[in-house]
Amino acid sequence: MSFIDNLIANVIREDIRANSAYVVPDSSGLLKLDAMENPYGLPRALREELGRRLADAVLNRYPVASYATLKEKVIGKLGIPAGYDVLLGNGSDELIQIVTTTVANQKRRASVLAPVPAFVMYARSAQFAGADFVGVKLKDDFSLDMDAMLAAIALHQPAVVFLAYPNNPTGNLFDTGDVDAIVEALGDKGIVVIDEAYQPFAGTTLMGSLPEHDNVVVMRTVSKLGLAGIRLGYMTAHPRLLAEFEKVRPPYNVNVLTQVAAEFVLDHIDVLDAQAASIIAERERMMPELAALPGVQVFPSKANFITLRVPDAAAVGAKLLDQKVLIKNLSKMHGSLANCIRVTVSTPEENSAFLNALKAALTPA
Repeated sequence: MSFIDNLIANVIREDIRANSAYVVPDSSGLLKLDAMENPYGLPRALREELGRRLADAVLNRYPVASYATLKEKVIGKLGIPAGYDVLLGNGSDELIQIVTTTVANQKRRASVLAPVPAFVMYARSAQFAGADFVGVKLKDDFSLDMDAMLAAIALHQPAVVFLAYPNNPTGNLFDTGDVDAIVEALGDKGIVVIDEAYQPFAGTTLMGSLPEHDNVVVMRTVSKLGLAGIRLGYMTAHPRLLAEFEKVRPPYNVNVLTQVAAEFVLDHIDVLDAQAASIIAERERMMPELAALPGVQVFPSKANFITLRVPDAAAVGAKLLDQKVLIKNLSKMHGSLANCIRVTVSTPEENSAFLNALKAALTPA
């Protein structure tokens, strides 16, 4: 073995060596429908004004550490309950990492639990923090298996349960009664994180019930709303609980350009809300058209993507790629997602292009 082989073997954690990096596929020249992004940009006048604001940003100084102005706008524009503060992160990925790091008990190995299939970063962040990840399989219709969930909570006593609302990659909303039962089952022994990354498309939120539950955290991101490029997530919880997470947050974790851009765009949140409404309308148009295709099963969605099962996901994905259309093949994520693909809901033109490409991909040679 070489020096570098020995170095890595001696120093790098075994579970990290056995893992793979998170890979983002190259989408150059493709119709990009794999990452749940808002396809709409800002109107020209807003882009020009934003450009002027960014040009005036103070880049030679660290950001204002309190992020007071940005927090005020998030609280005022995005429905945070009165009396609650927010913690900001470099996307929701960092917030998930902050939560798992905070609860990773050094005396007794902590458990992090989530229904599966779920957002991959729940499991990855638990692993990297040195906690055990427990996945509880969803039912065939992707609803929560409450008997299994409550049994797993009793057995593993998780420090955190992550519930995506709507769920990624399935797109459905969990029953609120089931969510309440999980919150009650944890009591003061664990935290429930409600991940509302896709809330702008859901038509509902659990944010308003936050003051009723001291062990609940509500987490969101502005990525799906239309600002994926600036990487900004936020979460809120009981002030004393949020203060514990604040101790783990890296200083200056939100950069100046993100801060300036977010403050400006939140003053024009109506533009993003209108874009979300257009995406919702397109989602409702697409779902029956997809369901009418031979051999296609469409799962209900309250997000900005649609998950569907096709006869052969690998073959369909390859044929779509031949037509310069990039979607997400979910088959390897979990056994319940066999032959499932996920497609972002985009503009009417791009959605129609996808539908035509999918019809061609489903046609026997």
